[in-house]
Amino acid sequence: MAVEISKRDYSLIGKDSQLAEAMGLASAEWYACPIPRKRLKELMQRKDGPAIRDTLLWFALLGLTGWLGWHFWGTWWCVPAFLVYGVLYCSCSDSRWHECGHRTPFKTTWMNDVVYEIASFMVLRESTPWRWSHTRHHTDTIIVGRDPEIAVPRPPDIAGILLGFFSLRSGPKEYKKVLLHCFGKLTAEEKTYIPEMEYGKVFLTARIWALIYAAVIAWAILIHSILPLMLVGLPSFYGAWLLVIFGLTQHAGLAENVLDHRLNCRTVYMNPVFRFVYWNMNYHLEHHMFPMVPYHALAALHEEMKADSPKPYNGLIEAYREIIPAILRQVKDPAYFVKRELPASANPFPAAVPEAQAAH
Repeated sequence: MAVEISKRDYSLIGKDSQLAEAMGLASAEWYACPIPRKRLKELMQRKDGPAIRDTLLWFALLGLTGWLGWHFWGTWWCVPAFLVYGVLYCSCSDSRWHECGHRTPFKTTWMNDVVYEIASFMVLRESTPWRWSHTRHHTDTIIVGRDPEIAVPRPPDIAGILLGFFSLRSGPKEYKKVLLHCFGKLTAEEKTYIPEMEYGKVFLTARIWALIYAAVIAWAILIHSILPLMLVGLPSFYGAWLLVIFGLTQHAGLAENVLDHRLNCRTVYMNPVFRFVYWNMNYHLEHHMFPMVPYHALAALHEEMKADSPKPYNGLIEAYREIIPAILRQVKDPAYFVKRELPASANPFPAAVPEAQAAH
């Protein structure tokens, strides 16, 4: 029997935003697994080497597959080339955007910022608004009315999730925002998390993006071919599918309004190829609990947290055996969520809000 609950307002300017503040869930103190201070400092050490290696490999693969797509354009051989190019362009950019937004992959700050700007363009997320949006996501992870990045609100929008595999809903929304920013305007929600001193960056970047897209479209018109758009612009759509497959494992179907990442984040074991594409974001619980630990140290952090964390999922198939039924059930029963079980060795969940109590 479905549990009746009032429909939640996921906007950042609605009733649930005020409710989160009244309940002490906004900018609250979160549970952290006990890790010796010295060990945590070791894990937080940033290094240029691993990130430079992985970034050069990423750019080399992008260049190779892009050239193959260009070279074989007009034949069936261009199809596999562009399939791989699209994943490298968009889905790979998602994790690079994410990590470099935290400025943790490289020790050298400007390297983080350059890769962040490139990845932001490729994954179609304006750099400044999304940096602040993601800051809020970490401050208020899956807190309704506070987190602007809740991918699967309840009840879930199944059609929207399916359209997301090719950015057919988020993509047009982002282009609309780019156009709005070109005219020096922000949405009401953006004003709740972007500092006023950053507005100029938002508008400048949007105008640069518009010029790049205009140049690529003009190039395509000039040569009477969509080939330039297959290399810049369209990959943000046809290459997004793996990004969604990975991204849904992070939080979908888990508890909302809890102050313990062990209950609203998943860690999923992945093979080396997926870990390269995803830059170790499959260790998502570890990343949320200690976001200043670089991607190359997340596997080691995972070992430190194991005894105090729920059992990880052994691959995408195991994760989706939980996620798909949970999402389908939430369509009819929005109160339902997956209750993550803590091991006997774990410290108990500390908070005491209604959903949190039900989650443990």
